[in-house]
Amino acid sequence: MTEADDGVERIIEEWRRERPDIDASSIGVFGRINRLQPLQRAATAHLHERHGLSVAAFDVLASLRRSGAPFRKTVGELAASSLLTSSAVTLRLDNLERDGLVRRVRTGTDRRQVHAELTEQGRERIDAIFEEHIGLEQRMMAALTATEQAELAGLLHKLTASVRAEAARNGAADDAT
Repeated sequence: MTEADDGVERIIEEWRRERPDIDASSIGVFGRINRLQPLQRAATAHLHERHGLSVAAFDVLASLRRSGAPFRKTVGELAASSLLTSSAVTLRLDNLERDGLVRRVRTGTDRRQVHAELTEQGRERIDAIFEEHIGLEQRMMAALTATEQAELAGLLHKLTASVRAEAARNGAADDAT
């Protein structure tokens, strides 16, 4: 398989030959998404691991950082913004707190509510990694012009809404992460 040949066209052609009565062109989109996603994840994971973070830990730090000063969220807010369960967020926070990247703080009058907050070390770490993270994403997108990137982002947004609606119709939306 060459760099230009991802195998998807071959699959589509085989289906056209075997089932010419069915338009299998959707495989061109979903097949490529399925092949692209693990490649992107592996490259991203490698970058984060070089900095001693898992992808999930990076997501938690990034969520806190982009929330703005004082860089603080509850476990529930972190779970909602990172697509992790509350228990998974708590596990990440335990590790990040142990590493000195976050601290847990109680704020306001409700002493039961705990927030995770970036430490100075955590903010410095996520700022440094984020620059590299964006650089990696930009290099991976280098084959596309800025206009193509914007068009693709818009099309993927539209496709996501369509897939989400279909999943909801099928009752599969509850199973999705």
